[in-house]
Amino acid sequence: MSTPKPSYLNFDKKHYPWKPDIDYRLKPAEYRVGKGEQGVLICEPYKSEIGRYWRFKTEAIAEESSEKIFNLFENYLKADDFVGADMARKYLQMGYTRARRYANYKGGKKYDKEDDYALLERGTGDREKAAAAEVFYKRWKQAEANVQYGSMKKRWKDERG
Repeated sequence: MSTPKPSYLNFDKKHYPWKPDIDYRLKPAEYRVGKGEQGVLICEPYKSEIGRYWRFKTEAIAEESSEKIFNLFENYLKADDFVGADMARKYLQMGYTRARRYANYKGGKKYDKEDDYALLERGTGDREKAAAAEVFYKRWKQAEANVQYGSMKKRWKDERG
């Protein structure tokens, strides 16, 4: 049985639906929801608007960061900007997943590059990051539970994917 390898090793940039040279506010129809956090570090201008607030070093920093990002989420909804709202939701989710990775693995490293990307030992990480992850988890789930967001997402996926 082979050990899982990181997905970025076989990344197919050419066929990736999100492109860094598209302004998704000007061309929202080009945006795809995708799975999880896909596209979050590419889609401008949202990456720049939201990403500057994305921090998870400590629980207190995560509280401030997730509050700012959640406020952006709500503002995007008020502006009927689904792409912005979905990107903010993705940053909240990514706050959770990245903080969890640092909580689970020392230095946030999951794979050993020097040993054919073997999985590293779990449980060696930072306890403070576990608290930060919990903060982001609550805000992420709060965003996903938003009725307006849910209906916008369903409509978007039905129409565009």
